[in-house]
Amino acid sequence: MNRRFGRESTAEEVLEGVDLSGQVFAVTGSSSGLGEESARVLAARGARVAMLARHPGRNAKAAARIRSSAPGADLSTHVIDLADLANVARFADEAAGQLDRIDVLINNAGVMGCPEGRTADGFETQFGVNHLGHFALTARLAPLLLAAPGPRVVTLSSGGHRIADANLDDPNFETTPYDPWMAYGRSKSANAHFAAELARRFDGDLLSFSVHPGAIATRLGRHLTPELIQALRQRAERSGGGGGGGLRFKSVEAGAATQVWAATAPEADAHNGCYLADCGPAAPGPGEQGYEPWIDNPDTAGRLWELSERLVGLSFG
Repeated sequence: MNRRFGRESTAEEVLEGVDLSGQVFAVTGSSSGLGEESARVLAARGARVAMLARHPGRNAKAAARIRSSAPGADLSTHVIDLADLANVARFADEAAGQLDRIDVLINNAGVMGCPEGRTADGFETQFGVNHLGHFALTARLAPLLLAAPGPRVVTLSSGGHRIADANLDDPNFETTPYDPWMAYGRSKSANAHFAAELARRFDGDLLSFSVHPGAIATRLGRHLTPELIQALRQRAERSGGGGGGGLRFKSVEAGAATQVWAATAPEADAHNGCYLADCGPAAPGPGEQGYEPWIDNPDTAGRLWELSERLVGLSFG
């Protein structure tokens, strides 16, 4: 069935009539927001969902909320801290002992606009969590993904990628003055490059997508001050990323739709490696669905991949 969805479509609508029984999904950042909503709708359609989050208490509460709306939901909760590569490795070992495969990994977690900081391994926080943490997680879960028929990896990017391309020379702001939005933009461009390069390196054995969910009010914005919000609005207006009317917010239900669509829809198969928005492929240019052409650069994506392998001490693909 080839159905058309758009900006206001919800994750529930995307999965209407879809049976996911027998499929295994892993969702990072599942304790609230888009991750929780994605886990909810997937479990409600019969999927087994591994909920991955940093705070076990919040994750347990999210699982309880899901079970209250979807009795019988097949959920498991797991602790993972993407800011700590040893913790990522520990979770991957745990997953290998509990799962025989993962059909879909949704790299949903992230941080945005946070004060300057470093991960446990010394990386700038937004680059370290948003990109390197998910890069390492995907690498370590690759055997479980490749054990599934037609596996998919969905990685959340953002319209914030318009702020800056990934910086391969100073990814950790060691020589560049730190700017919260610059760091966020770099990390979101890195997410898009990673998704594209993952698709290229696995050449059909694994489908990979990056997703712009839209602007949604979630815990992702917990670090934002009025000054940072105003600066983001001004950037969006200058770039045309807000569709000419500044930032337009979506509901959480609509925000989760594109990642759920990418994770499940047969129609998405034709867009392997692409940057998606509003349940379909985006195009270079302005507007909410547009993207900066720099995320379409295979040379940057390949070099970022090699840099990431060196930084996290892993090789795959």
